[in-house]
Amino acid sequence: MPKEILEGLNEEQRQAVIHENGPLLIIAGAGTGKTTVITRRIAWLMQEKKLGADNILTLTFTEKAAGEMEERIDQLLPYGYMDLWVSTFHAFCERVLKQYAIDIGLPPDFTILDQTDQALLVREHIDEFDLDYYKPLGNPTKFIHALLAHFSRAKDEGITPEEYLAYAEELKQNEDQQEFAKGEDIPEHLRIAEIANAYHTYQRLLLENSAFDFGDLILYTLQLLKKRPKIAEAFQKQFKYVLVDEFQDTNHAQYELVRALLSDEKNITVVGDDDQSIYKFRGASISNILEFKKDFSDSSEVVLTRNYRSKQNILDLAYGFIQQNNPNRLEVSLGKKISKKLVSERKGSAQIEHMHLANQEQEARRVVEKIVEIKKEGDTTWSDFAILVRANDHANLFLSMLERNGIPYQFVAARGLYQQPVVLDLINYLKLLDNYHEQKATYRVLGFPHINLPISDIMQLNEQSRRTNTPLFELLKTIRMVKGVSSASIPKIEKLVSLIEKHTFAAKKESVGQVALRALRETGYLSNVTERKDPASIQNTLYLTQFFKKIQGFEESHPESTVKDFLKEIELAQDVGDTGAIGNSWEVGPDTVKVMTVHGAKGLEFRYVFIVSLVDKRFPSIERKEPIELPDALVKETIPEGDVHLEEERRLFYVALTRAKDGLFLTSAEDYGGLRAKKPSRFLTELGFEPKIEVLEKSLLEQDDVPEIQTDEMKLIRSRIPKKFSFTQFQAFKSCPKQYKYAHILQIPAEGRFTFSFGKTMHSVMQRVFELATERARGGKQTDLFEAAAIPDKDVEIPFDEIKKIYEEEWLNEWYVSKKHEEEYFEKGKEELHAFHALHGGKFKPALHLEKGFTLKVGGHSVKGQIDRVDRIDGGVRIVDYKTGKPPDPSKNMPASDLWQLYLYARAAKEALKEKPVTLSYYYFDLGQYIDIEWNEKDEQKIMQKTEESIEGILKSNFIATPSKFVCKYCDFKDICEDSLA
Repeated sequence: MPKEILEGLNEEQRQAVIHENGPLLIIAGAGTGKTTVITRRIAWLMQEKKLGADNILTLTFTEKAAGEMEERIDQLLPYGYMDLWVSTFHAFCERVLKQYAIDIGLPPDFTILDQTDQALLVREHIDEFDLDYYKPLGNPTKFIHALLAHFSRAKDEGITPEEYLAYAEELKQNEDQQEFAKGEDIPEHLRIAEIANAYHTYQRLLLENSAFDFGDLILYTLQLLKKRPKIAEAFQKQFKYVLVDEFQDTNHAQYELVRALLSDEKNITVVGDDDQSIYKFRGASISNILEFKKDFSDSSEVVLTRNYRSKQNILDLAYGFIQQNNPNRLEVSLGKKISKKLVSERKGSAQIEHMHLANQEQEARRVVEKIVEIKKEGDTTWSDFAILVRANDHANLFLSMLERNGIPYQFVAARGLYQQPVVLDLINYLKLLDNYHEQKATYRVLGFPHINLPISDIMQLNEQSRRTNTPLFELLKTIRMVKGVSSASIPKIEKLVSLIEKHTFAAKKESVGQVALRALRETGYLSNVTERKDPASIQNTLYLTQFFKKIQGFEESHPESTVKDFLKEIELAQDVGDTGAIGNSWEVGPDTVKVMTVHGAKGLEFRYVFIVSLVDKRFPSIERKEPIELPDALVKETIPEGDVHLEEERRLFYVALTRAKDGLFLTSAEDYGGLRAKKPSRFLTELGFEPKIEVLEKSLLEQDDVPEIQTDEMKLIRSRIPKKFSFTQFQAFKSCPKQYKYAHILQIPAEGRFTFSFGKTMHSVMQRVFELATERARGGKQTDLFEAAAIPDKDVEIPFDEIKKIYEEEWLNEWYVSKKHEEEYFEKGKEELHAFHALHGGKFKPALHLEKGFTLKVGGHSVKGQIDRVDRIDGGVRIVDYKTGKPPDPSKNMPASDLWQLYLYARAAKEALKEKPVTLSYYYFDLGQYIDIEWNEKDEQKIMQKTEESIEGILKSNFIATPSKFVCKYCDFKDICEDSLA
């Protein structure tokens, strides 16, 4: 067993990692290294038990957590491996249903709808819901949100529409039913029947549109495992060990899913902490972890109590506080068997203070003052500080105070993308293209920072627009006639008007993505953001990147992806409360004070933590009932006795306390602007603090000596270098380091090319052709995901008409210059496929692997990729890669340097697939033939050395441009790069 896997573990961690068989409950307190234990356990199982990556299923709750685990496992394993089954619950279920949905009568080509798409679907079909009691009055989209939340809650409990309808019928049949709906004049069974029918209608609409929501992924996978025992058995046989992270956050349906995946050996490891269960509003059931011992009475327990994060006095304070939740805690329910009291591995005491001020303005000032004070005294960065709020709207005053005093800050929210200034700018520009009468949009566009119009000119235009009742944009078109506008602003406005009119014309025939990207580039907005060196500009670039991913998702799911349609989608999203998801890019972003909700801080740590607004009705918050509650009879989880909401708030506060490493500051105030003084939070009393108003004296903030803001652009850029490399990255870096920075670090969206569409089409056709050959070679039996039976070594005849039909089905019509251009390429592809068919004589041998993903270790780094095709041949395998680009001269030998990609695939085949590469092949569609190269050990070594040198070059690079006319001509970023020679 490699020493690294157990190195540095304490005794409890080691016990958890090397647990042999049977159920295991790992109770992992805050800061005790649970991720280390999970990843080491996976590596140990692979090394010690000789298990493949596909024999271990690890489920968690966020893509970030799954990515972090995969990265750590990658570092522990000294060899290559095929794809790990480490994913979120939803990603796992999507993977399963893509393969097996058809087995329970569901569409395998389903799309997954987000909250906005769901609301749009319901709104478009609102008349089909036959509502009476719940008939929407006023704003129908608010009602739709409540309806969707109810359906989601039902799916969390594993309740199908059929179960809901059966319950409604049961109520109807009960002759003693005398209850009435919420004081209304109708029987309760009619209300229940109405909501049950609405749920059934919603599910019908989803299926008619070949769509699932996120709850469906769990619900349908659960149904699959129950209705198709052989498929369930195949999973149970494949997954010899199942691990679940953050088990306290599972809902009833997810826990039921986990149990359905277990074999008789019950090799399940769950990791969690009941004291950190804080997601009831998402359907999490704390009863799952509290009752795990009842479900698995023979389970072992390992309790991790050695804390590597906080000083002991912080841990003691938090432990004493959470005792208030007894007896609904594992420590009590398991009797005297365990103690969850955390013991710090760090010496010394932390600074713990409660600061109580006269009003909220003074509270914000005191918090910022304390941050400055600590920053001046010690070796700290701004990122060492976090201000935690219970709700987003509690943060505003603290943000203003930080900004007022020149302290760099970042409001870290899971949502709010559409409110970011750069995103708002783009949305408003698009609004203006759609409708010149959008006054607010015109005003915002005039305020674009790079246009740099004086505010006096903008105010003058606005005033004249109001006075003459003339749309603001109409004034801009006649700007030389408008009095009071400075001469320097006139040419800027004329240029802006010209661009708006040009982009308006483009919006009538191009997709929203094309228009938005063109607008950002041609107005100079994008270059203004990307070329500035301050940290805020890097963050703004990341916001724009995330917004373009939203646009791309819209284009993929909407055939008519116009500016108008996209704006309708954004408007609907905002109507139902969707402000746009924001990724966690802040973690590698600028050095700033972080302001976030306590929920957002889960899993994070900071040297100094400020928990603010600790007053009654803020923290703990007021319980908010669900607008439409599930009937108690349908709820499957066990609800603990006691004040469920208060206990959840306590756990949330416990999470906040345990984020702090060296300093913990609790703050409150008497006056928050209401008619009455606020009572201090009951949590302060439970902690033993007696609030006493602090009188502020002269503040550090008034001495004009706030520490200077330090920026280091290159440090930020390098922190965003991908953790795994690819051949595409190597190509970009070789072409131009600055191109690599734009494409793979800042991830600036580039306009699509028809060549991408054509290449993707041809690759998809090849995959389906060889899948069809495999299926027919097996006598019509579909490829089994788990037990890949020996593939018959025989040719399978596939008529060209079938390949032509596949081609038509897979054709992507995006980014072609014109309809004629598209038709020319369609015919070209058809001819090339005919040549491919003829080359094979219309007969195809089943491939050994198709589109096989891998992770390869090169010099301690990880390289990822995907092999198009692997064929079994005499003596080993043949690696095939398809090319739709310009082919080389077939009469000349191809040097090893041009085989970089194939040799990476060859090494992956050796290490991960345990196959011997014999032949490396490019198939060029333009050429209509394979170019085969005999695999050579020396050449492979040269390529591996070149790969390692390329990775080291990327890691050390300053990403300075190396322009050339040829590279710049075809660079996606030539329009925003000041070094471009194009």
